[in-house]
Parts: sequence; structure tokens; C-alpha cells
Amino acid sequence: MSFAAPPVAVATNHQEVFEMADTNTATRITQIATVIVPVSDQNQALEFYTEKLGFEKRADIPFGHGERWVEVAPAGSATTLALMPPREGEPVGIPTRVSFSTSDIDADHADLRARGVDVDAEIMRMGDPVPPMFFFRDQDANSFFIVQTS
Repeated sequence: MSFAAPPVAVATNHQEVFEMADTNTATRITQIATVIVPVSDQNQALEFYTEKLGFEKRADIPFGHGERWVEVAPAGSATTLALMPPREGEPVGIPTRVSFSTSDIDADHADLRARGVDVDAEIMRMGDPVPPMFFFRDQDANSFFIVQTS
């Protein structure tokens, strides 16, 4: 499957002309595989993501010199989250800009709140075409949002 690149604005004589970007440089990248989330404690993070969010543990593998690769994901998801200590000098508690989809935003908001997850007080409802959504934070205050997709 191929997608056309978005139009690129080109200024000519004080007018903008939109041309399609050259797509002959396409790579063989096929999907987003893993998003790395910085966490202060991998055990606490693994507990949060599996017990509070109900994600599956996909990997928990030692590597390197005493390091550990931990991956979690919603059931059936091809993309995973790697729960990793931050690099030296990098923070935890970041706005990840990662979104999750749901078919029932109201039920998930209520369920996560009941499980003690730090969720927004209310679901944002901006009206069409923007779907309902809310933000939540993990044990390290990394923020994510959930969007109703159907």
C-alpha cells in the first residue's frame, strides 16, 4: 500500500503553488513498532500498565550490563510501549503525545478512574469532526490520551 505525500507549498511570484512531494525516496518501513516511554522504576511501571490499564506484558528480557527490556501493549496491538529508564539527564513525566483508541470513551474513563488512574476530570467533547478524548497519566506522570474511534 502506498500513500501520496502531502502537497508542498512553493512560492512563485508572490503566489503559492502546491506540488506533490517526490515520493521516489520511500523506505521499506511498514509500521510503528515500539514507542519508548521513560520510567523511573520498571517494576512499578509494569504493574501500572498490566494491572491498571490491562495491557499484556510482551517482553521482559535482560540485556547489556544489568539492563532490562520491558514491553507492554493492549491486547491485539501491533505497536508496543517499551518501559525504559531514561538516558542520563533525560526526564520522566513527559507529554508522550501517544494516543490510544477505544470504542467506549465513557466506560474507559469511568473504569480507569475507578482503578485509581490519574485521568482528566471530564472527557473533552469538542464536537464533530473531533472525537471525544481524555488524557491520563501513568505512575511517573507521563501523559497519554485516549480517543474514541468508533
